Amino acid sequence: MSFADPPAAEAAVSFAELHRRGEPLVLPNAWDHASAALFAQHFPAIGTTSLGVAAAHGVPDGGGLTPTLDLVRRIAHLPCMISVDIETGPVALIPYLAQLGVVGVNIEDELGPIGPVADKITAIKTMAPGIFVNARTDTHWLGADQQSTIPRLRAYLDAGADGIFVPGLTSRSAISELIDTFDAPLNVLYTPQGPTLPELAALGVARVSMGSALFRAALQAALDQILSISGRPGAQMLNYARIQSLALGQFMAE
Repeated sequence: MSFADPPAAEAAVSFAELHRRGEPLVLPNAWDHASAALFAQHFPAIGTTSLGVAAAHGVPDGGGLTPTLDLVRRIAHLPCMISVDIETGPVALIPYLAQLGVVGVNIEDELGPIGPVADKITAIKTMAPGIFVNARTDTHWLGADQQSTIPRLRAYLDAGADGIFVPGLTSRSAISELIDTFDAPLNVLYTPQGPTLPELAALGVARVSMGSALFRAALQAALDQILSISGRPGAQMLNYARIQSLALGQFMAE
């Protein structure tokens, strides 16, 4: 299957149409077949979580691209649309993902030079015009300012990106500024410390991703359950840093 095939083209259009200001696409991020199959029963589209897939395979976030591709192959049959986080992966992956029926990809800049990321976006859209490219900038994630966010996003949209993703963005005023600046659908990462889903919808956000939150919540629930059964005190919350330490074989003190 490729994006020249009618079913793939129709799915890609349907996925793009789910990105609506004021009625955002809520995208659960799966880390294995079971989580993907469960989410597919309740949501029209799912994504992958780079941290979840990597940690489940004992590698740090950013090192799980091979397990992610294997996961996508195994969940491609599910009755939902699939968007894949390819992180900084090569453009050469796109034909393989298109053959599997993937309708979208996330690519990230890690605050590296803008040009190579823009070139990658153009190459992806040339290779698979129907695939929804969600261009992520890590300005807020890595502590840069809002003013450096805008030129990066503009360059990625000029290169052909369909959507823009700014994880770590929680300020209502900053969210509103990006929505007012760009016509493209804005994707934010849900966090309990940020605006609620209704508030994000009211601001005009078009897509809300869960990232690793559901993976961490599942691990937390399992840990809390066994600690409760065994009569032991509860554990601290499993945040991003603790999951990374587990993947690296390190053990942080409670």
